[in-house]
Amino acid sequence: MPAAGEYDNHEQVWAALGGGGAASPAHVVVAVEAIDRDWMVWRVHFDAAQAMDATWAFRRTDATTWLPHRATIAQPGIGKNFDATQWTPLDACSLRGTSAALVRADAAACSAIVPGLGAQAALLPIAFQTEGEWLRVRLYADQARGPDARSEARRVAWFGGWTAINGGGPGAAADSADWHMDRNVRLGSEGGRVPLLWRDGKRSGYSLTLERLTYRDGNVPVLKLSIVDDAGGGTLAYAWANPEATRIGLNLGWVQVGLERGGAAAIRPGSP
Repeated sequence: MPAAGEYDNHEQVWAALGGGGAASPAHVVVAVEAIDRDWMVWRVHFDAAQAMDATWAFRRTDATTWLPHRATIAQPGIGKNFDATQWTPLDACSLRGTSAALVRADAAACSAIVPGLGAQAALLPIAFQTEGEWLRVRLYADQARGPDARSEARRVAWFGGWTAINGGGPGAAADSADWHMDRNVRLGSEGGRVPLLWRDGKRSGYSLTLERLTYRDGNVPVLKLSIVDDAGGGTLAYAWANPEATRIGLNLGWVQVGLERGGAAAIRPGSP
């Protein structure tokens, strides 16, 4: 069973930019919730011009087999309210393997029941592999991209902390005390983005992004924190850290950021 959490293929999509073509991967986010040792729920989000969402339940029927289920009501119970009677099995799409870490469905057999599932069938997992922080999942729609197409999704690590932006913006005077603080920032490591806010809650016109990337030159994986201009989309500045970093921050004078993995950062504006 994949570890509970959110998985995102942001880096796979980023790496494919510029390649184009029908084989380019879509941005896919999978939220996995473990109900007990034999049940899990997947919420799959397809991020595109025509965004789609689908929710599936999986029951472990033996050591290497997962049986997918679709909901029989519009709003099935999730988490502590999960009720197995609100789900119906999709036997033809059972995922089987030689190990629990790699399972796949018989695509031909599964296709026989797909018309009855409606548009959401495109987001039905027909294969998945778990390996460390990775969830490599092949959705029914991926068949159109070729026999090996799949989403390379990595488990999101969450960072919390603060941002401070000066009311004068990039041209703020060095002695300006007009700081606008936000101490409730929460940002995911796989392409997470949050706006920098004024004290009244309105957007400042700048955003903060956090992403794990591997650059082709040197093949070095990094955790990258960036300040982005919302109007033009350009990156004004960024900082790098190793992907396992527990803290990351920026100080440009007029904007400061402090983030800590899993919580609020210990440093505060004005620190070195």
